[in-house]
Amino acid sequence: MNKVNLNLPAGKAGKRIVLVEDDPIIREAFTALINQSADYSVEKAYSNAEEAIKNISNDNSDIYLMDIELPGMNGIEAISKIKVINPKIRVVVVTVYENDDLVFKALCEGASGYLTKNIPPQKLIDSLKELEGGGAPMTTNIARMVVSSFHRNRQSPLSARELEVLELLASGKSYSSIADQLFVDKETIRSHIKNIYLKLEVHSKAEAIEKARKNKFI
Repeated sequence: MNKVNLNLPAGKAGKRIVLVEDDPIIREAFTALINQSADYSVEKAYSNAEEAIKNISNDNSDIYLMDIELPGMNGIEAISKIKVINPKIRVVVVTVYENDDLVFKALCEGASGYLTKNIPPQKLIDSLKELEGGGAPMTTNIARMVVSSFHRNRQSPLSARELEVLELLASGKSYSSIADQLFVDKETIRSHIKNIYLKLEVHSKAEAIEKARKNKFI
């Protein structure tokens, strides 16, 4: 089913939200949570970005909650298209992904905020209020990532993904846990680390972390 028809409580007031989420359990949970709020209600809930975009002119909302990993068009591409159709629409990403490459792609395409799906229920409502107050709601770890990016040396020879791998390595994570967090296999992580060593001209994890920190790459 592409679209969920919602029967809102009679006389329900508040700002109307469009939700784009392909997981039916999460979609229904977020819908129930938002509809319990006195200030917000879900106008429409879609399981894919194409349907949401097609119905923009019919849906009475200027706030969209957008997943990234969707069937067909992904959430980042959808943000770009939505902002072209109606620049006044504010899109907040709500996803499981926390890597900096996706965060910055989403923000560059026009996302007004970036939240992770493990957000506490009240924090989601607070984030909507923050958005309406002119803020850019982000979960703590995402905000920390954004702030730290401004402290980095922009002349780093490492790619965004290599920097991400090195940061996770520096935090003490194993190859396996890094692979799990980034949704890739362990051999991909080994390949990234090999490239990191070559680019930094080092021969060990300790040397790579030390050189990266000294030069403010991480």
